[in-house]
Amino acid sequence: MTSKGMKGLIEINKYALFAFGLIIILASCIKKKHADMIVRGGVINTVDSAMSDAEVMVIDKGRILEIGSNELLANYQVDTVIDATGKYIYPGLIDAHSHFYGLGTQEQKVDLTGTSSWQEVLERCKMFAAKNQLTLLTGRGWDQNDWPVKEYPDNSLLNSLFPSIPVLLKRVDGHAAIANKKALQLAGIDINTQVAGGELLKKNKALTGVLIDNAVDLVEDKLPKPDRESIIRSLLLAQQACFQYGLTGVCDAGLPSEIIYIIDSLQQAGLLHMRIYAMISANDKQVDEWLARKPIMNERLNVSSFKMYADGALGSRGACLMHPYSDQPGHHGLILTSHQKMEEYVKRISQSSYQLNTHCIGDSANRFILQLYGKYLNGDKNRRWRIEHAQVVNRNDFDLFGQFGIIPSVQPTHATSDMYWAKDRLGEERLKGAYALKTLMKQNGWIPLGTDFPVESPNPFHTFYAAVARMDAKQFPSGGFQIENALSREEALRGITIWSAKAAFEERIKGSLEKGKLADFILVDKDLMKDNLEDIRTLMPAAVFLNGKRVK
Repeated sequence: MTSKGMKGLIEINKYALFAFGLIIILASCIKKKHADMIVRGGVINTVDSAMSDAEVMVIDKGRILEIGSNELLANYQVDTVIDATGKYIYPGLIDAHSHFYGLGTQEQKVDLTGTSSWQEVLERCKMFAAKNQLTLLTGRGWDQNDWPVKEYPDNSLLNSLFPSIPVLLKRVDGHAAIANKKALQLAGIDINTQVAGGELLKKNKALTGVLIDNAVDLVEDKLPKPDRESIIRSLLLAQQACFQYGLTGVCDAGLPSEIIYIIDSLQQAGLLHMRIYAMISANDKQVDEWLARKPIMNERLNVSSFKMYADGALGSRGACLMHPYSDQPGHHGLILTSHQKMEEYVKRISQSSYQLNTHCIGDSANRFILQLYGKYLNGDKNRRWRIEHAQVVNRNDFDLFGQFGIIPSVQPTHATSDMYWAKDRLGEERLKGAYALKTLMKQNGWIPLGTDFPVESPNPFHTFYAAVARMDAKQFPSGGFQIENALSREEALRGITIWSAKAAFEERIKGSLEKGKLADFILVDKDLMKDNLEDIRTLMPAAVFLNGKRVK
């Protein structure tokens, strides 16, 4: 190389060195941005529209400031770094249909879930009474369909065991109960009592104590009401249980105003942190009360919907069917709210900004509400009026969900709990239109998923598993129950995150991990998209964060 060429190279290198040095000096002068927290090291499934993964999530003041690649690390100085190496990060899970307050009250009652006979129910009641000084005994969780003798019991033994205090034991779904003689007397019930939308079962012209649907209310309304301290204890117990399972948001599917106001006060006091979408139980008093005021909508509490009950439950033969039950000729089930009253509520609510959600199990109830909704929605497909459960739908009615923009809100574990006896109730042909998650999902392209806890476990991973595998904890049946209606893993994950948020008009603030949204997320040890489904069913979160603060 000539001396002239060497000189030019040296000059170029001098300029390059100068530019590089300048970059270093400028970089050192740039002040890093402050944030409260960075989550790094794990795989972050954002559940955004592309189901994209991220490496780093930056959180400040309870919201996601940025989310993306490891390059973000150089831009921030933070107070806390969460090293999630080896973990998978998902949005905080949301239950689209549950009974949050009911879960808390369950902790203060005798637990009858999983009982294998009426005798075991009685034994649990005796043990509970022996440990507590009682003036009243209540419980929930029995299911005669799980017993060798699948008929309802009578209250004769209950009367002998508890002659002096009222006893009311609810079936697992809450749509049936058995009461002792003392409780029936307290409610003023005798052999001649009649109740619209309910039944008092009799045997040999005598009351058995078994109450179906609205008949349960006759007794329950006369029992002593819990005081404020007891209500608060129930709500806090429910919150603790839900956080353990990775739930950061729930829908409480039907509450009285009194409970809603206590929830609001606890949240404002910083004692209750769970995000709650609370449906207002639709009765004349509460419809009048809430339609006269604006909905409550903030980051913690959403009170912007009403809950109606069209019919009862399939397990207690209260679901209203077009044709008689296959295992009870001549019996069609029950309508819990008269058609006239339901239309009155639908008309009034349609003229407001409130959302409407209706419990429908049987094909007759589903058809009536689908057509009634359609009559008053006037072509507006974004009211997101919901049918809760949509459990048995006539094949000619599925299209009405999409035609009117009606959202089916379903519980996958109901299918795997009911599959042992549902065919007995419905027959083979009618069963094909039951628990049809995939068919329902296709109507609007999305579907919110819940559990209906405490009817089922609050565990949202059970929901995920049942939706995808269509099997129960015993991995029965092999190949899945009506597997053509299984959801994909992606659909199931969306169902317990962004679609549950969307069903409550909250998809802009939660349900996915995206810039500007609330920093609600969980850390787990499994990849929900790839790992063994049986392992996912038993999954428990390693950590749960709400508003960027660890709650589990």
